[in-house]
Amino acid sequence: MMPTDRPGDLFDRLRENILAKISLGEDEFRAGAAYFTPRNIARRAFLLQAGEVCRDIAFVCQGCLRYYTIDEKGSEHVIQFAIEGWWIADLYSYHAEAPSDGYIDALEDSELLLLSRENLENLCLSIPAFERFFRLLIQNSFVAYRKRVAESLSNSAEVRYLTFLETYPELVHRLPQHQIASWLGITPEALSRIRNKIARRK
Repeated sequence: MMPTDRPGDLFDRLRENILAKISLGEDEFRAGAAYFTPRNIARRAFLLQAGEVCRDIAFVCQGCLRYYTIDEKGSEHVIQFAIEGWWIADLYSYHAEAPSDGYIDALEDSELLLLSRENLENLCLSIPAFERFFRLLIQNSFVAYRKRVAESLSNSAEVRYLTFLETYPELVHRLPQHQIASWLGITPEALSRIRNKIARRK
């Protein structure tokens, strides 16, 4: 039997995140929380490296992480950021149990709750409401990814930057500009020009 005792403050944000999508009793939540493993990760440390299988999906209680790839020229391409209340993983590697082609590292000292694939399956069998929660989570992730791809193909770099500012205002002051540029798919120099252009219009 899995232990159910966990420090409550560590799981408050997880409870809030889950209850925003599904109805769940306190006893069910406490039983479900036992399937998660707390982990602290220092700034610049890796949660996943290319060639490894992504064993855990991570819920961020505190801190900031990024998921990115590196091309043959050595350039980084940020796929996802994750701050408090967000989830992060290479979902293909996680579900297919295949080696990842990307990296997940911490941009800040971070506190995480990890859920392994085996524990996810056992959790959903034990408490069916969690199956709906993770289905909604994956659906939302797919919709967000598709929207981002469509915007990257149809919008200018300036429009993409303005959309980033509007969509993720909490990230603007926590991320260095070169990380935002990488997420936008442009160079830091191009982002600097865009920011100067926007500033001159104000």
